[in-house]
Amino acid sequence: MGKEKPTTKICKHCKTEIPFDAKVCPNCRKSQKGKGCLIAVLAFIAIGIISSAMGKGSGHKTSPQTEAAIKTIATDNANGNTEPTSLEVSSENTSIPSEYKSALKKAKTYGDVMHMSKGGIYNQLISEYGEKFSIEAAQYAVDHSEIDYNKNALNKAETYSQTMSMSKKGIYDQLVSENGEKFTPEEAQYAIDHIEADWNDNALKKAKTYQGSMSMSPTAIHDQLTSEYGEKFSQEEADYAIANLN
Repeated sequence: MGKEKPTTKICKHCKTEIPFDAKVCPNCRKSQKGKGCLIAVLAFIAIGIISSAMGKGSGHKTSPQTEAAIKTIATDNANGNTEPTSLEVSSENTSIPSEYKSALKKAKTYGDVMHMSKGGIYNQLISEYGEKFSIEAAQYAVDHSEIDYNKNALNKAETYSQTMSMSKKGIYDQLVSENGEKFTPEEAQYAIDHIEADWNDNALKKAKTYQGSMSMSPTAIHDQLTSEYGEKFSQEEADYAIANLN
């Protein structure tokens, strides 16, 4: 029986275990394609060009920039550094798998259009009920999407305030919830600190909803507005709402 194809390999750069077929390390984001041969060939070509120029006569001298570049290639090759130099054509962009690029485009759409959090985008990208990208592609996408998550948290907070008349604490809890928006505590706090909302008015709107749709008493409404299992308004905000009910 033939040997089974290995499922993992070691990254050439950060030395962590990665999927065998990965072209870019999901940890350090460096290409797994060997560049040593390319450097050697480029160095050989560069030396050949210089030799050819020198053979044409003493009037043809190698530029200092070319000499420096060749020395850099030789030194880097000796030290095992395979990062592209000025004489190389970098393959970093072309070596990124198409799946990674697609995931990145999706991540930007979710961030820019739907104002989602990093955690929310990642989960949507890998979800069996969502985009179904690999975890490597999803991680690459959220790491390279350059989304302002503070701004996204603020946009979400404004939506909850304007459309659902939620309280300050209710919005914060929704923003950080693992079953909600999945923003970080810092991002959620940024949103709460910068939102322009009238919490008294939000409490009054909620109170009118309970009164109109559920025919609740003022005392019951007040309790619901301040409850940790309810609307989470402050006592002052609930008092304002009850005092201004028709």
